[in-house]
Amino acid sequence: MEKINKLRKLFRLQNLDGYIVPKNDEFFNEYVPQNKDRLSFISKFSGSYGLALILKKKNFLFVDGRYSLQAKLQSGKDFVIVTIPQKLPFNVINKIKIKIGFDSKLHTSKSLEFFFNKTNCELVPVSDNLVDKIWTNKKFNKPKKFYLLPKKAIDQNYKSKIKSLNKILLKKSIDFHFVTASENIAWLLNIRGNDSEFSPITNAYFALKKNSKPVLYCDLKKVDKFLRSKLSYVKFADLKFIDLYLNEIRNQKVSIDSLSCCLYFEHMLRKNNRITNRIDPIYDLKSIKSNREINNTIKSHIHDGAALSKFLFWLKRNYKKNKINEIIAQEKLLNFRKKNKNFKFSSFPTISGSGPNGAIIHYKASKKSNRRLKEGDIYLVDSGGQYNYGTTDVTRTISLNNNSDRVKEIFTRVLKGHIAVASFKLNKMTTGDKIDKVARKYLKKVNLDYAHGTGHGVGYFLNVHEGPQAISKKNKINFKAGMIVSNEPGYYEPGKFGIRIENLLNVRKKNGKMIFNNLTVAPIDKSLINKKMLSKREINWLNSYHKKVFFELKKFMNKTEMFDLKEACSKI
Repeated sequence: MEKINKLRKLFRLQNLDGYIVPKNDEFFNEYVPQNKDRLSFISKFSGSYGLALILKKKNFLFVDGRYSLQAKLQSGKDFVIVTIPQKLPFNVINKIKIKIGFDSKLHTSKSLEFFFNKTNCELVPVSDNLVDKIWTNKKFNKPKKFYLLPKKAIDQNYKSKIKSLNKILLKKSIDFHFVTASENIAWLLNIRGNDSEFSPITNAYFALKKNSKPVLYCDLKKVDKFLRSKLSYVKFADLKFIDLYLNEIRNQKVSIDSLSCCLYFEHMLRKNNRITNRIDPIYDLKSIKSNREINNTIKSHIHDGAALSKFLFWLKRNYKKNKINEIIAQEKLLNFRKKNKNFKFSSFPTISGSGPNGAIIHYKASKKSNRRLKEGDIYLVDSGGQYNYGTTDVTRTISLNNNSDRVKEIFTRVLKGHIAVASFKLNKMTTGDKIDKVARKYLKKVNLDYAHGTGHGVGYFLNVHEGPQAISKKNKINFKAGMIVSNEPGYYEPGKFGIRIENLLNVRKKNGKMIFNNLTVAPIDKSLINKKMLSKREINWLNSYHKKVFFELKKFMNKTEMFDLKEACSKI
């Protein structure tokens, strides 16, 4: 509470009744550097999404269903935990007319409208971030260089991509396009960087003005002469001049990204221009992977599947005789991945949860929560890697000699949903909300469900979560050939266990039709399956999938692992 009380003193001095602390930094990336994770600093909540509202006498932490349980454990002592979208500030501050401060560089107009629409709050921009004023012992990292993707990793050069983007902007009569999403800049210029622990993104802003040379605003310490020479069509400028530049844009039709353009920049551009606040068209362009990108991604998944499978075999053989806990297990998995020369780093924090910890959807093992893997438990591991060149994400639920008929029934229902997604008959009008329904169908028959989407888009050696496509209740984006999406239905029983089965899929054309193709190659634990609940078609799907897994992974296995692979991939 000491930090919260210090923050309260600061906002009271400015005649404010409260202050908003979001998870994101000024670049709105999913994973925030530790020295910019203001939400974690003030609340101890470590999840990837949330927003704190600190008032004079009460504090609220707003999270989605993935993090409800985690937030209560980490922050429930000092915060009232509110699960969105079921409840929003409107529901908890009872129409009181109060003045709430915020940092306009950390919020978009869209996010503020989502949280504070219908309230009587007066939102007051505060020039200096108040959390930064009380956070005096921050650690700063040395800037690391941006780098170019090699030709073997891409099909389209950066000039061609800019040309494609300009065609779209021309149709919309846009004079000035401001790119604020780091992932989109990385894709557009075929560059990568080290500005995130889990994604090779490049924190920067990109300005594309009609009849002018495009400008990349970034920390110039991250740019060397070689990169400048290869991106000769682009002008490089220091990030500190971005305000000056935007203030000089006048009488233009300006396009900004509603997902990543902060209110501070939006207001600056709105003064002297006509703003069209829309989704950056780069998201759509980026979602369609080229043949080379798909082929490289397939290779990455084979390497990743080999590492994961070796780990699963090791775990099954050793959990009884050795004292293996969640942290030891996730470190062992990382070591298996590191043995591959193409592995760079994890694509997100590994979820390694046994027994009741598996029920925390985005669980992260700590010294305090760390559990030993015990006989009779089930163990959930959700992990992924960034490879040269590809991004992986896979979840497996493993039986540690669990004999519960109820667990097996639920696991089989989750598997039936997983197979239903993988087998979904796609067409040009298919959207994620339609697929989401079939994923939940078999759980809903017995009044069970899960509090997250069924699938998210995945980048190409970029963010492990990317849009616009997703498999979720409200997603209306049409699926197209070249898209990659996860398939991850699950079920979570608080205090007892969690189940999730996740593969990545790519959309491809076969005989003139669109189909899902499994990218992930790793065995699904057959000992958790109630075969009687599977149809003949579902059994054939599982046997066919395991046949593919065996074919792709056999060359990576030693003698002992080969025996395990044969058993794991045998027909049911």
